[in-house]
Parts: sequence; structure tokens; C-alpha cells
Amino acid sequence: MAAMASIYRRVLPSPPAIDFASSQGKQLFMEATQGGTMEGFFKLISYFQTQSEPAYCGLATLAMVLNALSIDPGRKWKGPWRWFDESMLDCCEPLDKVKAKGISFGKVVCLAHCAGAKVEAFRTNQSNVDEFRKHVIACSTSDDCHVISSYNRATFKQACSGHFSPIGGYHAGTDMALILDVARFKYPPHWVPLNLLWEAMDTVDEASGSRRGFMLVSRLQRPPALLYTLSCKHDSWTNIAKYLVDDVPVLLSSTSVNNVKDVLSIVFNSLPLKFLEFIKWVAEVRRTEEGDQTLSPEEQERLSIKGEILKQVQDTDLYKHVTDFLFSEKSGCQGPLCLGQQTSLTDIAASVCCQGAWFLKGNSENPNGFCCGEAHVCCIKANGDVPVTVVSGTVTNGIGQQHVDMLVPSSSQSTSVSSSGLTNCIGKHPASNDVLTTLLLALPPQTWSGIKDGNLLQEINTIVCTDNLPTLLQEEIIHLRGQLYVLKRCKDDEEFRTGY
Repeated sequence: MAAMASIYRRVLPSPPAIDFASSQGKQLFMEATQGGTMEGFFKLISYFQTQSEPAYCGLATLAMVLNALSIDPGRKWKGPWRWFDESMLDCCEPLDKVKAKGISFGKVVCLAHCAGAKVEAFRTNQSNVDEFRKHVIACSTSDDCHVISSYNRATFKQACSGHFSPIGGYHAGTDMALILDVARFKYPPHWVPLNLLWEAMDTVDEASGSRRGFMLVSRLQRPPALLYTLSCKHDSWTNIAKYLVDDVPVLLSSTSVNNVKDVLSIVFNSLPLKFLEFIKWVAEVRRTEEGDQTLSPEEQERLSIKGEILKQVQDTDLYKHVTDFLFSEKSGCQGPLCLGQQTSLTDIAASVCCQGAWFLKGNSENPNGFCCGEAHVCCIKANGDVPVTVVSGTVTNGIGQQHVDMLVPSSSQSTSVSSSGLTNCIGKHPASNDVLTTLLLALPPQTWSGIKDGNLLQEINTIVCTDNLPTLLQEEIIHLRGQLYVLKRCKDDEEFRTGY
């Protein structure tokens, strides 16, 4: 049998690059350290990793930067550990797709935002080399901001083309930047002239005509959303983002509406398909060890906060209007959010548990390969506190089985009965009326400006106003609104891809 051809590393073309571990590279490092432009290096090098797949450079770079910034992913990686890994960065693009084709500049921005980071992204046609140098210096003299560069390797005479890596430092005397190449199986970390790095970024992807660029990633000064998140993982996200930001204002300005119910009817009855895949409520995923139903202090705290946010949603005037509309026999709503079967916890328990098992396996398999033999919903009390809803199931993937719990954020409000048959989900966990209320609050304020009736416009502006919302809910809304803006911007970049 013939041996498969293989490659053990590549020789770093030098010049233009200078190997970090060479005598000259070491000298540059020492001088830059003395000059104070290597401060960001030490956090990055502490979490330096090699991409696990040839096309995972964007995911590995982002995971490395998120861990260097000490951003908590809010869910487990393996065992009890919460930690960013490439396998967890799948909210904006299926991992199988990234593995096959790489990932776009815009989707990396989306991933960083979804992971709870602050991101500022610049195509080279939106900046210049002098501004880029200022950003590199600013992040190199601090450990709370890092630069991710998207560039063409060919400019450095290196093999392959599009690539992502973080910038680890800057040498002022030679005007050189240190690239911490995440493809460590190919090239070591290396210094390159900053002007040449700019040229490598200022290249056009032949398939899309889009330019590459750089992004600044730092910690948010406020906590990210805890209860809801927007997803661009499914193919329908582009239509949904466009509908919410562009189409809804046009529909409201071109249609006669007389009351709040008319407004909601226009928004809800034209929703794109698979809308439920766009906004998700966030649940805690865990394995159950020997039937232990106790909650850790951290789980109790997060669920308590989520429950408080949910209660604040349900205390808004907009929630009352949305609930009345959705559960009215005369609403005539035929949209995807009015299907009662899709909002019942008992109906989605098996699916939720399979997804939970997939997360706990590190997304190493296809989620469709998991089967939930039994699933049920129960309530437990955490040391006498407010009851917590738990979706439990025994999941198998043909090899073994595991018992999975999803801890669901619960509202303290009492369960109500409606004519639509959604009696077992209202008030117990985030249902359609909660999700829709939150998303409507997150829409840009100018969404409603086209309503012609002055009194109705004033009423709508009052019930969607976020200025007087409680702090937790206001932070949730601000985060989701930011996500929506990011997704809208990412829409134009969807076809721009870089991989190796």
C-alpha cells in the first residue's frame, strides 16, 4: 500500500518575515518589550493554540483571543470547565461548513459578538495604514484589546492565500508587527513589516470582490445577554435580518393601521419561514450525575438572573399586547410563531436533550445522530428558592447513552390559561410571547416612524421605549439590538470566505 503524501511544516520565507525564535526575532522581542509594545503578547501567548482543522484559522484565532480576554462562555466545554474552544463557535456558521470552506470575515465578527465580546471591524477600504498602525500600537500597549488580522499569505511569499491570525506585538524601531500564526503546523510566529501586512490585508478575494481587513476585539463594559441570543447559523437568517430591519418599516409605512393589534398583525403575519431558529432562549446544559438534582451556586445565580429578566419582559405593556394578539381566537395569525405545538416544552424536550448531548460531546458529531429515547419536563426547587424547570432525557448516539438536563429559565408569574392550548408553557419558560416581546423591543427605534396615524405612532413609541426599562432587561435589549445590527452588516459579507 502506498504511503499518503504528507508535509512536515514549511520553511518560513525570510525575508520578508523574521522567525520569532531566531536571533533577530528574539532581539526584536526584547526591544519591543522594553518599549512597552508587547503588553498584549503575554495574555495571548498564555492561550496560544493551533487550529485543529486546516480551515479553522478564524475559529482558533477567535477562541484564543476570547480566552485571553477572560470572557466567560457561560456554558461548559468539557467536564465542569467553561472555556472557549473552536467546537463551541458555531452560532453563526455550521462547523461542517467552516471545515469544508472556511469562514467569512463578517461571520468571525458575528461570532465574536455572539460570544460576548466588543468588536470593531474595518475593511481596508474603510481605513488606512496609519489608522491601522495606531490600532496595533494601542492594543500592543494594553492587554485588554487584541487585533485579529485577515490577510493574504501570498504577499509574504507563504503557501496558500486567505488566513486569520492575531497580532501579538509591535516593534516601533523597525515598524514590524508580530503575527502569532495559529497554523503552527505550517509556520511559526513571525515578525513582518507593518506596511507589508497592510498590503496583505488590502487584497481582494477573487470569489466575492470583497477586501480583507482587521478587527479589534475587547471585553464589553457591560454583561452580554443572558436570556436570549440571535443566531445566523441557519440559512434563513439573511432573510429574517433583512425583514426586521428593512421590510417592516416599509410595510408599516405603506399599510393603513388603526391600533396596536393591526401593527402586530402586519409584523407577525409576514414573518419569514424558520423564524423560530433566529432568536433563541439560552438554557443551561449539564449531565446528571447519579440522579443528583441539586444546583450549584453558579447555576442558581444565573437562573435567578434569567428568571428576573423574564419577569421584567412580562411586566412590560408590550408583552400584554403581544400576548393578547397571539392568544386571541380572532387574531387570524398564521405565522410560524403561532403554532402552539412548537412552544410546548413537552413537545420540544426530546429535541432539546439531543442538542444538549451534542453540545456536551463538543459538537464532534452530527446532532442528527443523537436520539432521545425518553424525555420529560419537571420542576425542582433549588434550596427552597423559586422552582426551576428541568427538561430531562436519556440520549443515545448508537454507541452509548447519557442522561442530559437542560435547566430552563423560569418566570415567577403564575401559569395562565388561553384558548390556544398553550397552558403548560406560559409563565413557566420563555414562550412565543416572551420571545416576540423582547425582539420587538430590540428593533431600531426608527422601525415605527412610518406609521401615519399620529396618536398610534405616539402609543407605539411609548410601549416600545427602552429608556425606562429595568437595568437587566435594558442590557438584554441593547445586546440583542447590537447583534441585529451586526447580522445586518454581515449579510453583505456572507460570500467572502477565507480558510487556510
